[in-house]
Amino acid sequence: MTTTNTSHLQAGLPTSLTPARLARLAAQVAAGTRAQRVTTTSPYTGAPLADLPISTPGDVQDAFARARAAQAGWAATPVADRKRIMLRFHDLVLQRQEEALDLMQAESGKTRRDAFLEVSDIAITARYYARSARRLLSPKRRKGAIPMLTHTTELHHPKGVVTVISPWNYPLSMAAGDAIPALMAGNAVVQKPDTQTALTALWALALMREAGLPPDVWQMVVGRGSSIGDALMASGDYMMFTGSTASGRQIARDAGERLIGASLELGGKNAMVVLADADIEKAAAGAVAACFPSAGQLCVSIERLYVADEIHDAFVTAFADRARAMRLGAAYDFSMDMGSLTTPSQLETVSSHVDDAVSKGATVLAGGKARPDLGPLFYEPTILTDVTPEMTLFDHETFGPVVSVYRYRSADEAVAMANATPYGLNASVWGCNGTEARKVAARLHAGTVNVNEAFAAAWGSIDAPMGGMGDSGLGRRHGADGLLKYTEAQTVAHQRLQGFTPPSRVEHEQWARILTRAFKTLRALGVR
Repeated sequence: MTTTNTSHLQAGLPTSLTPARLARLAAQVAAGTRAQRVTTTSPYTGAPLADLPISTPGDVQDAFARARAAQAGWAATPVADRKRIMLRFHDLVLQRQEEALDLMQAESGKTRRDAFLEVSDIAITARYYARSARRLLSPKRRKGAIPMLTHTTELHHPKGVVTVISPWNYPLSMAAGDAIPALMAGNAVVQKPDTQTALTALWALALMREAGLPPDVWQMVVGRGSSIGDALMASGDYMMFTGSTASGRQIARDAGERLIGASLELGGKNAMVVLADADIEKAAAGAVAACFPSAGQLCVSIERLYVADEIHDAFVTAFADRARAMRLGAAYDFSMDMGSLTTPSQLETVSSHVDDAVSKGATVLAGGKARPDLGPLFYEPTILTDVTPEMTLFDHETFGPVVSVYRYRSADEAVAMANATPYGLNASVWGCNGTEARKVAARLHAGTVNVNEAFAAAWGSIDAPMGGMGDSGLGRRHGADGLLKYTEAQTVAHQRLQGFTPPSRVEHEQWARILTRAFKTLRALGVR
């Protein structure tokens, strides 16, 4: 494994992240002038990074009040005007991407390569919804109860104020990516990004306002869920949450009590299936891309890998060789293959999962240890075999750069093993016969399945829905669902001339016979 030391970073942050710039970003937090403050640290070095005000429940309530007042005007803003703002935001993200890349690396410890994927994702998302919103939101004629006599229209109205709670691992994709369709649908947004990566979310907010979004339409609060979570749930008209399954269950219960909608992307224990006809070198490279982006701290990354018996040994050798050759280290450029974990708790989880597995008989093929010589939170890309059910990481999400490899003897066995989990977020299938690979993909219990790709093909297909099955959540982002979930559907039916009530001189029994003949005629004519 190739590594680099971090001595060149010990003196501080990239020059773009000046104290004045960080202070301007932090000033956007919806918090009182005398708010308590919290200091975050950089995963690369452990040095202080951001000084952020902490929002109180009262601050959250004030933010919702301002958002609700602003939302009426925003909803009345023509979709064409919202589109112009969103496309301007798209342009600013691309023009100022260096700032975002520096922020994401400083806050999360990921590589610049992984950070750039978030920039790409937000550009795609902003462009898609800017150009799709008019079509998705426009009134649509629907078939009426009585052909030619019932004029039926489907309308979509914004929910009002949407609550977004976004995680630390993909701070730009998850923050801006969920706010964009909510805003395009005419909603206001009050968002709580994770404190560790709040600066990246605040950067997106600053660019959106620079693009023309009215200030109170999108607001951000900072604080622990235990402190302001109840206020966030109590005031919103819809909840968008990305995080743990345990937290998602509680949010679903609270949303149900309030009778509001919720979309939840939760945990995963994602599987990759390598078929017997797969190109070994391509599949091994694909496995590296599937398991170790953002140091494995990705909801859709792979933690379980099932390989056909015929190619198992050759594949494992190729995969382990590639993992050991990865360049691990801290650098604010595109030179590194994998960066740091983000928080001490993640390092503790990864270390405990691997140590537990090894103590119970698992074999380490690559990695398997922390690298404090590189920085406080670095851990090597790790491949394990001989993993058995009594080991914690067998069926618990690790959320780090660790993958377990298993062999199988038939496609049916591979599907059964991949589906033997309560989760169902993402999966990957590799094989040279695309038709057969897609057949296997369709049998996997996962909201997205990629063939000969890790996760980017399905995630990047923004016109298609993305979300989890089972314990991986409910609701979908992306596609039509990703915008329409933030709306209330309304049916307006205008009955003309004659309805289901009989004319004044016709008896009900006679009218029933007339309608019965009419229904039979419509059936014969193939009318729906």
